[in-house]
Amino acid sequence: MSASEETSLACLALGRVRGLGCAGFKKLIDHFGDPRRVFTAPEKELAEIPGLDRQAIDGILSFAGWNEVREEMQRALDLGAAILPFDAPGYPARLRSIDDPPPCLYLKGEFQTIDENAVAIVGSRSASEYGLKVTRDLSRGLATFGFTVVSGMARGIDGEAHAAALQAGGRTAAVLGSGVDVVYPPEHEGLYADICRSGAVFSELAMGRAPFSYNFPSRNRLISGIAVGVVVVEATERSGSLITARLALEQGREVFAVPGAAGSSRSRGTHQLIRQGAKLVETVQDVVEEIAPQLRSRAAVPENSQASIPPGLSEDAARLWEMIREGPAQIDELISASSLSPAKVTELLLDLEIRGVVKQLPGKRFKV
Repeated sequence: MSASEETSLACLALGRVRGLGCAGFKKLIDHFGDPRRVFTAPEKELAEIPGLDRQAIDGILSFAGWNEVREEMQRALDLGAAILPFDAPGYPARLRSIDDPPPCLYLKGEFQTIDENAVAIVGSRSASEYGLKVTRDLSRGLATFGFTVVSGMARGIDGEAHAAALQAGGRTAAVLGSGVDVVYPPEHEGLYADICRSGAVFSELAMGRAPFSYNFPSRNRLISGIAVGVVVVEATERSGSLITARLALEQGREVFAVPGAAGSSRSRGTHQLIRQGAKLVETVQDVVEEIAPQLRSRAAVPENSQASIPPGLSEDAARLWEMIREGPAQIDELISASSLSPAKVTELLLDLEIRGVVKQLPGKRFKV
């Protein structure tokens, strides 16, 4: 068995240890680094790990489910699913940073490096036409800017977000509340296949696990954990989308909410989020402008006014970049000098900012 297979086996086993849980798993990883070391560690060392329950320690020392774990690995292989242990290259990097990451993820499709720039869109299963239209506009816009759209593949807002991202030629990732091989709802079988071809389908649950209602609140922490920010389009006061928003705040993610009609039950949850400090969203620019500085800081591109023109820019974007390289420029000056429409200049500047090749200053001024 290869080292990667041994790691997958250890992570799957830790996911089955009675009394451990995902938060306990994170404590073990923080202490040992390599999950394979957990099962060879002496009891004394396990007992010294802060916050690790006695039940979990006993569960590790007495674990005897290795045959079942090997069978699960083979079942995933037979059904075309990959198993990503916590330290695997394809495991979403942001998800590793939350307090309770899954020991391993089941994956169909492919999660690429570019998918780390992801925004979640969630909302009501019984969405209004207004909510569906806003979702399409936001999802297509995010896809155009190069963001991967994350959601839960549920009816309503979730399904619309995935479909619109794919229609725009973008990428999308679905996080399921069932086994990664179980399509739910069943009418999304075609959408599921499309996501597997042009994105990623994830689950932390064992193969074949049915979509029981109690799976979904836990699933929601993965949706927010993968993303830079979460947009709630429509939600009642008791919507699961509000759980996703709360988890996003706990994980340090940005939370956005789309306002709806006054008095509408589908808008009460989003209006509540706005009153509590969520950022109000009317267009995709409202989302991108807020998260672009975070992505730029992660890109760690050195500032150099004499730098050569960045690769991969369109002709119009390159022209704007050349103007900004000459010295900080205000957006109105760029509109006037470029003869491009205000909407086009705004779109190009956002793209340049996301790429990390320009930086926005106060007063809508930009510099290289």
